[in-house]
Amino acid sequence: MSVETITLNIPKKMYRRLENTAKAMRRSIEEIMLHSLNVGSPPVWDDVPAEYQAELAAMDRMEDEALWQIARSYRDPSTLERYDELLNLNQNAMLGTEEKFELQELRKEAELFMLRKAHAATLLRWRGHQTPPG
Repeated sequence: MSVETITLNIPKKMYRRLENTAKAMRRSIEEIMLHSLNVGSPPVWDDVPAEYQAELAAMDRMEDEALWQIARSYRDPSTLERYDELLNLNQNAMLGTEEKFELQELRKEAELFMLRKAHAATLLRWRGHQTPPG
């Protein structure tokens, strides 16, 4: 195979993402860059709320098995029931101060849970695994 060599200046942030991905996949940065050129860059998390970005960024360094655990995870049924109960009370304007805070916290947990699941599945697909849709 004939190859060409280029020198490319990239932002430090992008280099760190490629480096983290290479470590997690036990591949060289060159292999990751070539893979990125072939299939596109790893999924981004820059467009999610700032409060969740560090959590998603850390997932770039995870091994595939850890990502599979996240992608296959489910919320606790009792937490879901409580969330629904609080939503119904909120809809009827029957929440006290503590319950409003609890609802807000459960909403944040739910958002982070879904973002983590989606990001894990997206990373796994980018790494070449077949994942079920949604």
